[in-house]
Amino acid sequence: MNIKGLDYNTQRAPLLLPEYGREVQKMVDYAVGLEDKMLRQACAERIIKIMATKVTQTSDNTSFKRMLWDHLYLMSDKKLDIEWPYDLSAAENIKQKPEPLPLPNAEGRLNSRHYGRLVCKLLNSIQQMPDGQQRNDLTRRAANQMKHNLATWGHGSMDDERVANDIYRMTEGSVELDLNKFKFSRKTQNNVAQENNNKKRRKK
Repeated sequence: MNIKGLDYNTQRAPLLLPEYGREVQKMVDYAVGLEDKMLRQACAERIIKIMATKVTQTSDNTSFKRMLWDHLYLMSDKKLDIEWPYDLSAAENIKQKPEPLPLPNAEGRLNSRHYGRLVCKLLNSIQQMPDGQQRNDLTRRAANQMKHNLATWGHGSMDDERVANDIYRMTEGSVELDLNKFKFSRKTQNNVAQENNNKKRRKK
């Protein structure tokens, strides 16, 4: 709905650098339209002082001033004909967006999220290791941690056979846990039981 005399931001051209506000943009547009170069120069220097009050200085004074002049150059659509105090060749880089950060799952989806990514990485490392005491020790630690995580995030399940099967599956069959010989840590079972009891008490 258009009402005479009212001017809405939604009806205006979008701002290239909105942190300075529309009034500063109007000043820049006004400076571009001035015919006298000396007036344009004086107006530009005044605008820079106003722009400096709109943003927080996060670097040394020289870099901060250079940034302001780069911004003025872009806000004028490169049409402001003045004596620029700095080289403006890098001004265009300001508008470039940074490369998007990779998602947490970029390394691969977790088939068993309740074990966590660290356990999955540990199993992957074990899978690449030669047989020996170090591999056996890491396998024991991984199995106990998996049982703890399974009891914590797997609805209280502490099934030894499930842990053994998951290790076999997640290592593509290269690591087998012989439950006839392997004994899980009692400390792990006691810790989980104590944590579950504490949770029940907090709910009461």
